[in-house]
Amino acid sequence: GAMSGGRPLRLLGLHGYRQSERRFRQRIGALRKALRGRAELVVISAPHTVPVDEDDGGDDPPRGWWFSGPGTFEAGEEAAAPAGLEESLSAVAAALKKHGPFDGLLGFSQGAALAAMVCALRARGDPRFPVAFAILVAGFASRAPAHGHFYREPISLPTLHVVGDADAVIAASLSRELAQHFVEPVVLTHPGGHFVPAAAPQKKAYLDFLDRFCPGQ
Repeated sequence: GAMSGGRPLRLLGLHGYRQSERRFRQRIGALRKALRGRAELVVISAPHTVPVDEDDGGDDPPRGWWFSGPGTFEAGEEAAAPAGLEESLSAVAAALKKHGPFDGLLGFSQGAALAAMVCALRARGDPRFPVAFAILVAGFASRAPAHGHFYREPISLPTLHVVGDADAVIAASLSRELAQHFVEPVVLTHPGGHFVPAAAPQKKAYLDFLDRFCPGQ
């Protein structure tokens, strides 16, 4: 096997609702720096553009992975007709194939919710998603009844759940609830809000978790 100086792990990054590949990369500079040499992050944009009132999108419109209503998304909504998820699962599968191999996923907010669904499919043996673990930051379980099947059985893929105690967008309770759908989840709490934390305590937790998956070990 490889020595500990082997290749870095490769993570596929899934941004939050109303973000994009570029917007997300700008927000996670501290995390990318914290993981340098240990994990390489490749971010993709969601397939759906989010309608904007005025032209705040420009050449980099905000995007989303699925909608709970026509052109809208609320994490707490029990959407009767959620739209767009299949296209997003296909986009993740295509990215894993085109840019792979990947070791794991890193999702934020709606991207973390999507990554959790991918984990569920992977744990059931879906060959489109060859990943070994996921880091889920400010994640939640979809409330849409049509998505209920993702959570029917415990998801046996290793996960690190990052929960912000002061998160006003995705309440900490929602992220903890998502963690309970996994077998032996690792839960990392931080005092901040709706962002990907990368201060010293979180950096250590990310690296400790990633050390379990170092190539060649």
